[in-house]
Order: sequence, then C-alpha cells, then structure tokens
Amino acid sequence: MMDPKKMGKQMLDFYKTTFDNSFAAMMMLQEQMERMANLYWGQMANVPDEVKKGVAEWTKSYKKNCEDFKKMMDDSFKKLEAFLGEAEKAEKAKTA
Repeated sequence: MMDPKKMGKQMLDFYKTTFDNSFAAMMMLQEQMERMANLYWGQMANVPDEVKKGVAEWTKSYKKNCEDFKKMMDDSFKKLEAFLGEAEKAEKAKTA
C-alpha cells in the first residue's frame, strides 16, 4: 500500500505540472492573439490613437494580472509542498 503522504506529494507534483503546462499554453495563445490583434489594428488607419492606446493598456493589464496569478499559484504550491514536507517529518519523528 502506498504511503498517503507520498501519494499526496505525487498528486501535488502532477497538479503543479498540469497547471504550469496549461498556463504556458494559455500564455502562448494570448501572445499569438496579441500579435494578430496588433497586425489588425495596425492596418486600420481610421482607428483613433486613443483606441489603440486603450487596447495596449488592456493587454498590459491582462499580462500583469496573469503574472500575478501565476505567482500566487506558485506560492500556493510551495506552501503545500512545505506542509507535506512538515507532515512527513512529523510522521518520521513519531516512528523514530
């Protein structure tokens, strides 16, 4: 039978890897869409500069929020890893 703490660690590793890969794919898609939008907006001569600036600010804000979300998730995964590590140490101390 597998140790529950080891299984928890493996599950956490799986979830972190899945999140990292999904987030990276989402960011690649966002970057591609941003390039396409910039190309589209750049070809439209009759679009006011204010609109272009607004889109640029929205994109900048979106990227910042994505970075903040990624940092929060990374921090949360680190906390969970530390918690599992402490639980494993406590269990070893009980059996020693």
